[in-house]
Amino acid sequence: MSRIGKSPITIPAGVEVKIDGNVCTVKGKLGTLVQDIDAEISVEIEGSIITVTRPNDDKHIRAKHGLYRSLIANMIIGVSEGFSKKLELVGVGYRAAHQGQKLDLSLGYSHNILFEIPSEVKVEATMDKGKNPTILLSSFDKQLLGMVTAKIRSLRKVEPYKGKGVRFVGEQIRRKAGKTASKK
Repeated sequence: MSRIGKSPITIPAGVEVKIDGNVCTVKGKLGTLVQDIDAEISVEIEGSIITVTRPNDDKHIRAKHGLYRSLIANMIIGVSEGFSKKLELVGVGYRAAHQGQKLDLSLGYSHNILFEIPSEVKVEATMDKGKNPTILLSSFDKQLLGMVTAKIRSLRKVEPYKGKGVRFVGEQIRRKAGKTASKK
């Protein structure tokens, strides 16, 4: 059995979970999330505990067992607590500002980049003197939050020589040695 798939999920207070056929709906104080579940995987709710089971040990069914358990657990955590990711802009002249759901990024190009943030994601940009600008993104949908942060990071990938670019706070970048002058 999958170690992740066979562990039960506890439903915290204030979270409502419904299973209608192959659709799992999770409702909490932060929002509502819906996930389609494969017909081969069965989900049962007994009191405040959710168990995810599989009918046999076929390889493709084993792969889905842990996946759907993790997706349901992330939905429950998202609507009760939420998720957040913090990005850091490393580079001379890199700036970030937000007006509502628009993020204005200055990443060393000849123009500023206006990035539209989905309404489910809250954005906050801070610029403190002497520190790198930071962007704090928070949402109840972990998948959407990951997609938005990946898109922002792709606007200026971290380069390995000077370490400039958009990165997560605390992320370790593998650095390369630059060219050295030849000795004669």
